[in-house]
Amino acid sequence: MVDRSLYTYHLPEELIAKQPVIPRDFSRLLVYDTKSNKIAFDHFYHLDKYLPPKSFLVMNDTKVLPARVEMKKVPLRPKIPGLRWGQGGKVKVLFLVNEVIGDQLTVNRKKENMIRAFVDRKVYVGDKLFFDRQYFVTVINQQQHSFTLQFDFSVEKLFSILEKKGVMPIPLYIKNSPLKRGQLLQKYQTIFAQKKGSAAAPTASLHFTNRLFGQLDRRGFQRLFVTLHVGLGTFAPVTDENIRHKRLHEEYFEVENGTLQLINKLKQEGDKLVAVGTTVTRTLETIKNLEFRVQNSELIKEKILNSKFNSEFSIIDSKFIGRTDLFIYPPYRFQMVNHLITNFHLPGSSLMMLVEAFLQHRAAKRHLVDLYKIAIKEKLRFYSFGDAMIII
Repeated sequence: MVDRSLYTYHLPEELIAKQPVIPRDFSRLLVYDTKSNKIAFDHFYHLDKYLPPKSFLVMNDTKVLPARVEMKKVPLRPKIPGLRWGQGGKVKVLFLVNEVIGDQLTVNRKKENMIRAFVDRKVYVGDKLFFDRQYFVTVINQQQHSFTLQFDFSVEKLFSILEKKGVMPIPLYIKNSPLKRGQLLQKYQTIFAQKKGSAAAPTASLHFTNRLFGQLDRRGFQRLFVTLHVGLGTFAPVTDENIRHKRLHEEYFEVENGTLQLINKLKQEGDKLVAVGTTVTRTLETIKNLEFRVQNSELIKEKILNSKFNSEFSIIDSKFIGRTDLFIYPPYRFQMVNHLITNFHLPGSSLMMLVEAFLQHRAAKRHLVDLYKIAIKEKLRFYSFGDAMIII
Protein backbone atom coordinates (compact mmCIF):
# COMPACT_ATOMS: atom_id res chain seq x y z
CA MET A 1 0.00 0.00 0.00
CA VAL A 2 1.22 3.49 -0.87
CA ASP A 3 1.89 5.72 2.14
CA ARG A 4 1.67 9.21 0.71
CA SER A 5 3.02 10.76 3.92
CA LEU A 6 6.47 9.40 3.01
CA TYR A 7 6.62 11.72 0.00
CA THR A 8 6.13 15.10 1.63
CA TYR A 9 8.73 17.80 2.17
CA HIS A 10 8.87 21.56 2.57
CA LEU A 11 10.35 23.54 -0.29
CA PRO A 12 11.15 27.24 0.09
CA GLU A 13 9.43 29.26 -2.60
CA GLU A 14 12.71 30.70 -3.86
CA LEU A 15 13.94 27.23 -4.87
CA ILE A 16 11.18 26.78 -7.45
CA ALA A 17 12.98 27.48 -10.72
CA LYS A 18 11.09 30.02 -12.83
CA GLN A 19 13.37 29.62 -15.84
CA PRO A 20 16.23 27.33 -16.87
CA VAL A 21 19.85 28.27 -16.44
CA ILE A 22 21.82 29.48 -19.48
CA PRO A 23 23.38 27.43 -20.98
CA ARG A 24 21.12 24.50 -20.16
CA ASP A 25 23.94 22.19 -19.10
CA PHE A 26 25.08 24.66 -16.42
CA SER A 27 22.31 23.32 -14.19
CA ARG A 28 23.61 21.67 -11.05
CA LEU A 29 23.79 17.91 -10.65
CA LEU A 30 23.39 15.86 -7.48
CA VAL A 31 25.25 12.57 -7.88
CA TYR A 32 24.19 9.72 -5.61
CA ASP A 33 26.24 6.52 -5.64
CA THR A 34 23.99 3.88 -4.09
CA LYS A 35 26.82 1.41 -3.52
CA SER A 36 29.11 3.75 -1.59
CA ASN A 37 26.26 5.90 -0.24
CA LYS A 38 28.28 8.95 -1.26
CA ILE A 39 26.75 12.20 -2.52
CA ALA A 40 28.56 14.67 -4.75
CA PHE A 41 27.58 17.96 -6.38
CA ASP A 42 28.67 19.09 -9.80
CA HIS A 43 27.25 20.63 -12.96
CA PHE A 44 25.34 18.79 -15.66
CA TYR A 45 28.03 19.50 -18.25
CA HIS A 46 30.20 17.00 -16.35
CA LEU A 47 27.61 14.22 -16.68
CA ASP A 48 30.01 12.03 -18.65
CA LYS A 49 32.30 11.86 -15.59
CA TYR A 50 29.62 9.97 -13.65
CA LEU A 51 28.22 7.61 -16.25
CA PRO A 52 29.44 4.06 -15.61
CA PRO A 53 31.75 2.55 -18.25
CA LYS A 54 29.91 0.50 -20.89
CA SER A 55 26.66 2.37 -20.37
CA PHE A 56 24.24 4.00 -22.82
CA LEU A 57 21.51 6.61 -22.57
CA VAL A 58 17.86 6.21 -23.50
CA MET A 59 15.98 9.47 -24.02
CA ASN A 60 12.42 10.60 -24.81
CA ASP A 61 12.15 12.45 -28.16
CA THR A 62 8.58 13.67 -27.68
CA LYS A 63 7.82 17.25 -28.68
CA VAL A 64 5.70 19.57 -26.56
CA LEU A 65 2.92 21.43 -28.32
CA PRO A 66 1.91 24.95 -27.21
CA ALA A 67 -1.37 23.51 -26.01
CA ARG A 68 -2.64 26.34 -23.78
CA VAL A 69 -4.65 28.84 -25.81
CA GLU A 70 -7.07 31.70 -25.18
CA MET A 71 -10.40 31.18 -26.95
CA LYS A 72 -13.70 32.99 -27.29
CA LYS A 73 -16.89 31.42 -26.02
CA VAL A 74 -20.36 31.41 -27.52
CA PRO A 75 -22.85 29.79 -25.12
CA LEU A 76 -25.36 27.23 -26.35
CA ARG A 77 -28.19 29.43 -25.10
CA PRO A 78 -26.86 32.96 -24.89
CA LYS A 79 -28.62 35.29 -22.49
CA ILE A 80 -28.55 37.96 -25.17
CA PRO A 81 -30.43 36.92 -28.35
CA GLY A 82 -28.23 37.00 -31.41
CA LEU A 83 -24.97 36.74 -29.48
CA ARG A 84 -22.12 36.38 -31.97
CA TRP A 85 -18.50 35.24 -32.04
CA GLY A 86 -16.42 36.88 -29.36
CA GLN A 87 -19.37 38.22 -27.36
CA GLY A 88 -19.53 35.37 -24.84
CA GLY A 89 -16.26 36.13 -23.07
CA LYS A 90 -12.77 34.64 -23.12
CA VAL A 91 -11.66 31.28 -21.76
CA LYS A 92 -8.23 29.69 -21.44
CA VAL A 93 -8.14 26.11 -22.65
CA LEU A 94 -5.42 23.53 -22.09
CA PHE A 95 -5.69 20.76 -24.70
CA LEU A 96 -4.50 17.32 -23.59
CA VAL A 97 -2.78 16.67 -26.89
CA ASN A 98 -1.03 13.50 -25.72
CA GLU A 99 -4.41 11.77 -25.47
CA VAL A 100 -5.64 12.55 -28.97
CA ILE A 101 -2.42 11.12 -30.40
CA GLY A 102 -3.03 7.83 -28.66
CA ASP A 103 -6.68 7.73 -29.63
CA GLN A 104 -5.80 8.20 -33.26
CA LEU A 105 -3.17 5.47 -33.47
CA THR A 106 -3.80 2.85 -30.80
CA VAL A 107 -5.86 -0.21 -31.59
CA ASN A 108 -9.54 0.01 -30.62
CA ARG A 109 -9.17 3.51 -29.18
CA LYS A 110 -10.05 5.67 -32.18
CA LYS A 111 -12.26 8.63 -31.29
CA GLU A 112 -12.71 10.77 -34.34
CA ASN A 113 -12.13 14.47 -33.80
CA MET A 114 -12.47 14.55 -30.01
CA ILE A 115 -10.03 15.72 -27.36
CA ARG A 116 -10.05 16.31 -23.62
CA ALA A 117 -9.13 19.68 -22.18
CA PHE A 118 -9.12 21.79 -19.04
CA VAL A 119 -10.95 25.12 -19.14
CA ASP A 120 -10.37 27.96 -16.68
CA ARG A 121 -13.99 29.15 -16.63
CA LYS A 122 -17.34 27.41 -16.37
CA VAL A 123 -18.56 26.10 -19.68
CA TYR A 124 -21.54 23.90 -20.51
CA VAL A 125 -22.28 21.08 -22.88
CA GLY A 126 -23.17 22.64 -26.22
CA ASP A 127 -21.02 25.75 -25.82
CA LYS A 128 -18.72 26.59 -28.72
CA LEU A 129 -15.17 27.76 -28.15
CA PHE A 130 -13.60 29.64 -31.06
CA PHE A 131 -9.95 29.91 -32.04
CA ASP A 132 -10.97 32.48 -34.66
CA ARG A 133 -13.97 33.19 -36.87
CA GLN A 134 -13.46 29.96 -38.81
CA TYR A 135 -12.32 27.25 -36.42
CA PHE A 136 -14.04 26.21 -33.20
CA VAL A 137 -14.61 23.26 -30.87
CA THR A 138 -17.86 22.21 -29.21
CA VAL A 139 -18.17 21.07 -25.59
CA ILE A 140 -19.87 17.66 -25.68
CA ASN A 141 -19.15 16.19 -22.24
CA GLN A 142 -17.68 16.87 -18.81
CA GLN A 143 -15.72 14.40 -16.68
CA GLN A 144 -15.06 15.95 -13.25
CA HIS A 145 -12.60 18.78 -13.95
CA SER A 146 -12.02 18.13 -17.65
CA PHE A 147 -14.17 18.50 -20.74
CA THR A 148 -14.48 16.58 -23.99
CA LEU A 149 -14.34 18.85 -27.03
CA GLN A 150 -15.34 17.94 -30.58
CA PHE A 151 -14.04 19.54 -33.76
CA ASP A 152 -14.82 19.07 -37.46
CA PHE A 153 -11.27 19.32 -38.82
CA SER A 154 -8.21 17.08 -38.69
CA VAL A 155 -5.91 16.51 -35.74
CA GLU A 156 -3.09 17.87 -37.90
CA LYS A 157 -5.04 21.10 -38.36
CA LEU A 158 -5.68 21.31 -34.63
CA PHE A 159 -1.95 21.00 -33.95
CA SER A 160 -1.24 23.64 -36.59
CA ILE A 161 -3.66 26.06 -34.92
CA LEU A 162 -2.12 25.43 -31.51
CA GLU A 163 1.39 26.04 -32.84
CA LYS A 164 0.22 29.36 -34.24
CA LYS A 165 -1.93 30.59 -31.35
CA GLY A 166 -1.00 28.59 -28.23
CA VAL A 167 1.55 29.03 -25.48
CA MET A 168 3.70 26.36 -23.89
CA PRO A 169 1.91 24.62 -21.00
CA ILE A 170 4.47 25.19 -18.27
CA PRO A 171 3.13 24.07 -14.88
CA LEU A 172 1.02 26.61 -13.02
CA TYR A 173 3.23 26.39 -9.93
CA ILE A 174 5.90 28.26 -11.93
CA LYS A 175 4.45 31.65 -11.08
CA ASN A 176 5.61 34.92 -12.63
CA SER A 177 8.08 33.33 -15.00
CA PRO A 178 9.92 36.09 -16.88
CA LEU A 179 9.92 34.02 -20.08
CA LYS A 180 7.82 35.29 -22.98
CA ARG A 181 5.93 33.09 -25.46
CA GLY A 182 8.80 32.87 -27.92
CA GLN A 183 11.31 32.04 -25.21
CA LEU A 184 9.09 29.30 -23.79
CA LEU A 185 8.69 27.72 -27.22
CA GLN A 186 12.43 27.13 -27.14
CA LYS A 187 13.23 26.62 -23.47
CA TYR A 188 10.35 24.30 -22.52
CA GLN A 189 11.50 21.88 -25.22
CA THR A 190 14.41 19.45 -25.47
CA ILE A 191 17.00 20.16 -28.16
CA PHE A 192 16.25 16.77 -29.73
CA ALA A 193 12.41 16.92 -29.66
CA GLN A 194 11.00 15.26 -32.77
CA LYS A 195 7.50 13.81 -32.43
CA LYS A 196 4.64 16.17 -31.64
CA GLY A 197 2.23 15.14 -28.94
CA SER A 198 3.18 16.10 -25.36
CA ALA A 199 1.25 18.32 -23.00
CA ALA A 200 4.36 18.63 -20.81
CA ALA A 201 8.11 18.35 -21.26
CA PRO A 202 10.25 15.35 -20.25
CA THR A 203 12.12 17.61 -17.87
CA ALA A 204 15.18 15.43 -17.18
CA SER A 205 16.13 15.94 -20.82
CA LEU A 206 15.98 19.75 -20.73
CA HIS A 207 19.58 19.91 -19.42
CA PHE A 208 21.23 18.51 -22.54
CA THR A 209 23.12 20.64 -25.05
CA ASN A 210 24.87 19.88 -28.32
CA ARG A 211 28.15 20.55 -26.54
CA LEU A 212 27.37 17.85 -23.97
CA PHE A 213 26.30 15.47 -26.73
CA GLY A 214 29.71 16.00 -28.29
CA GLN A 215 31.42 15.07 -25.04
CA LEU A 216 29.28 11.95 -24.72
CA ASP A 217 30.05 10.97 -28.30
CA ARG A 218 33.78 11.34 -27.75
CA ARG A 219 33.55 9.16 -24.66
CA GLY A 220 31.61 6.50 -26.57
CA PHE A 221 28.28 6.83 -24.73
CA GLN A 222 25.56 5.88 -27.18
CA ARG A 223 22.14 7.59 -27.23
CA LEU A 224 18.90 5.83 -28.14
CA PHE A 225 15.40 7.29 -28.32
CA VAL A 226 11.90 6.21 -27.39
CA THR A 227 8.73 8.28 -27.44
CA LEU A 228 6.24 8.76 -24.64
CA HIS A 229 3.81 11.65 -25.00
CA VAL A 230 3.60 13.20 -21.55
CA GLY A 231 0.25 14.13 -20.00
CA LEU A 232 -0.49 16.47 -17.14
CA GLY A 233 -1.32 13.52 -14.91
CA THR A 234 2.41 12.83 -14.74
CA PHE A 235 2.84 15.76 -12.35
CA ALA A 236 -0.39 15.34 -10.39
CA PRO A 237 -0.49 14.08 -6.80
CA VAL A 238 -1.44 10.43 -6.45
CA THR A 239 -5.16 10.00 -5.77
CA ASP A 240 -7.12 7.42 -3.80
CA GLU A 241 -8.32 6.05 -7.13
CA ASN A 242 -4.73 5.56 -8.33
CA ILE A 243 -3.96 3.62 -5.16
CA ARG A 244 -7.19 1.61 -5.24
CA HIS A 245 -6.75 0.48 -8.85
CA LYS A 246 -2.91 0.44 -8.75
CA ARG A 247 -2.87 2.33 -12.03
CA LEU A 248 -1.98 5.77 -13.27
CA HIS A 249 -3.26 7.95 -16.09
CA GLU A 250 -2.67 6.37 -19.49
CA GLU A 251 0.05 7.74 -21.75
CA TYR A 252 0.82 6.88 -25.36
CA PHE A 253 4.25 5.58 -26.34
CA GLU A 254 6.04 4.17 -29.35
CA VAL A 255 9.41 2.52 -29.84
CA GLU A 256 11.14 1.57 -33.08
CA ASN A 257 11.64 -2.15 -33.50
CA GLY A 258 15.32 -1.57 -34.28
CA THR A 259 15.74 0.42 -31.07
CA LEU A 260 14.34 -2.43 -29.00
CA GLN A 261 16.63 -4.87 -30.73
CA LEU A 262 19.67 -2.70 -30.01
CA ILE A 263 18.68 -2.16 -26.36
CA ASN A 264 18.34 -5.91 -25.88
CA LYS A 265 21.67 -6.53 -27.61
CA LEU A 266 23.54 -3.95 -25.53
CA LYS A 267 22.11 -5.27 -22.27
CA GLN A 268 22.95 -8.85 -23.23
CA GLU A 269 26.53 -7.68 -23.79
CA GLY A 270 26.61 -6.27 -20.26
CA ASP A 271 26.11 -2.57 -21.01
CA LYS A 272 24.18 -0.57 -18.41
CA LEU A 273 21.03 1.31 -19.40
CA VAL A 274 20.79 4.90 -18.14
CA ALA A 275 17.20 6.12 -18.35
CA VAL A 276 16.93 9.86 -18.85
CA GLY A 277 13.76 10.59 -16.90
CA THR A 278 10.75 8.83 -15.48
CA THR A 279 8.94 8.79 -18.84
CA VAL A 280 11.69 6.68 -20.38
CA THR A 281 11.63 4.44 -17.31
CA ARG A 282 7.89 3.82 -17.56
CA THR A 283 8.14 3.12 -21.28
CA LEU A 284 10.93 0.56 -20.96
CA GLU A 285 9.49 -1.13 -17.89
CA THR A 286 6.12 -1.32 -19.62
CA ILE A 287 7.63 -3.18 -22.53
CA LYS A 288 9.48 -5.55 -20.25
CA ASN A 289 6.42 -6.17 -18.10
CA LEU A 290 4.54 -7.21 -21.21
CA GLU A 291 7.45 -9.52 -22.02
CA PHE A 292 7.91 -8.58 -25.63
CA ARG A 293 10.89 -9.96 -27.44
CA VAL A 294 12.32 -9.51 -30.91
CA GLN A 295 12.31 -12.48 -33.27
CA ASN A 296 12.96 -12.20 -36.98
CA SER A 297 12.44 -8.41 -36.84
CA GLU A 298 8.96 -8.83 -35.36
CA LEU A 299 7.69 -8.12 -31.84
CA ILE A 300 6.12 -11.19 -30.30
CA LYS A 301 3.92 -11.01 -27.22
CA GLU A 302 4.84 -13.81 -24.86
CA LYS A 303 2.90 -13.19 -21.67
CA ILE A 304 1.86 -10.56 -19.19
CA LEU A 305 3.81 -10.92 -15.96
CA ASN A 306 2.07 -8.27 -13.90
CA SER A 307 -1.65 -8.90 -13.51
CA LYS A 308 -2.33 -5.34 -12.34
CA PHE A 309 -0.83 -3.93 -15.54
CA ASN A 310 -3.09 -3.07 -18.47
CA SER A 311 -1.97 -1.76 -21.83
CA GLU A 312 -3.26 -1.76 -25.37
CA PHE A 313 -0.70 -2.17 -28.10
CA SER A 314 -0.21 -2.66 -31.81
CA ILE A 315 2.62 -2.96 -34.31
CA ILE A 316 2.54 -0.34 -37.08
CA ASP A 317 5.34 0.32 -39.58
CA SER A 318 7.91 -1.60 -37.52
CA LYS A 319 7.02 0.37 -34.38
CA PHE A 320 5.69 -0.95 -31.11
CA ILE A 321 2.82 1.42 -30.27
CA GLY A 322 0.83 1.32 -27.05
CA ARG A 323 -0.59 2.98 -23.99
CA THR A 324 0.63 2.48 -20.47
CA ASP A 325 -0.96 3.00 -17.07
CA LEU A 326 1.95 1.41 -15.19
CA PHE A 327 2.18 2.69 -11.60
CA ILE A 328 5.68 2.13 -10.24
CA TYR A 329 5.98 2.40 -6.47
CA PRO A 330 7.94 0.47 -3.80
CA PRO A 331 8.63 -2.35 -3.86
CA TYR A 332 9.29 -2.81 -7.56
CA ARG A 333 11.91 -4.88 -9.38
CA PHE A 334 13.29 -2.88 -12.29
CA GLN A 335 14.07 -5.17 -15.20
CA MET A 336 15.39 -2.71 -17.80
CA VAL A 337 16.78 0.39 -16.09
CA ASN A 338 20.19 0.26 -14.37
CA HIS A 339 20.75 3.96 -13.63
CA LEU A 340 18.47 6.99 -13.60
CA ILE A 341 18.74 10.70 -14.40
CA THR A 342 15.86 12.72 -13.02
CA ASN A 343 14.76 16.14 -11.78
CA PHE A 344 13.36 17.06 -8.36
CA HIS A 345 9.62 16.44 -8.31
CA LEU A 346 6.46 17.70 -6.66
CA PRO A 347 5.56 16.31 -3.21
CA GLY A 348 3.21 13.33 -3.34
CA SER A 349 3.66 12.78 -7.08
CA SER A 350 3.90 9.40 -8.76
CA LEU A 351 7.31 10.54 -10.03
CA MET A 352 8.66 10.65 -6.49
CA MET A 353 7.28 7.18 -5.86
CA LEU A 354 8.96 5.82 -8.98
CA VAL A 355 12.33 7.28 -7.96
CA GLU A 356 11.95 5.98 -4.40
CA ALA A 357 11.17 2.54 -5.83
CA PHE A 358 14.37 2.77 -7.87
CA LEU A 359 16.41 3.70 -4.79
CA GLN A 360 15.03 0.72 -2.91
CA HIS A 361 15.66 -1.53 -5.90
CA ARG A 362 19.31 -0.37 -5.80
CA ALA A 363 19.37 -1.14 -2.03
CA ALA A 364 20.19 2.50 -1.32
CA LYS A 365 20.78 3.50 2.29
CA ARG A 366 19.00 6.82 1.81
CA HIS A 367 15.38 7.54 0.99
CA LEU A 368 14.40 10.06 -1.67
CA VAL A 369 13.09 12.62 0.81
CA ASP A 370 16.48 12.51 2.56
CA LEU A 371 18.17 13.35 -0.75
CA TYR A 372 15.65 16.14 -1.36
CA LYS A 373 16.39 17.67 2.05
CA ILE A 374 20.10 17.64 1.24
CA ALA A 375 19.38 19.24 -2.13
CA ILE A 376 17.31 21.93 -0.43
CA LYS A 377 20.11 22.60 2.07
CA GLU A 378 22.51 22.99 -0.88
CA LYS A 379 19.96 25.32 -2.54
CA LEU A 380 19.45 23.27 -5.68
CA ARG A 381 16.57 24.44 -7.86
CA PHE A 382 13.46 22.28 -8.10
CA TYR A 383 10.84 21.17 -10.62
CA SER A 384 10.60 21.54 -14.39
CA PHE A 385 13.27 24.23 -14.90
CA GLY A 386 15.32 23.08 -11.93
CA ASP A 387 18.45 21.04 -11.38
CA ALA A 388 19.04 17.32 -11.86
CA MET A 389 20.09 14.17 -10.05
CA ILE A 390 21.75 10.99 -11.26
CA ILE A 391 21.41 7.75 -9.32
CA ILE A 392 24.20 5.27 -10.04
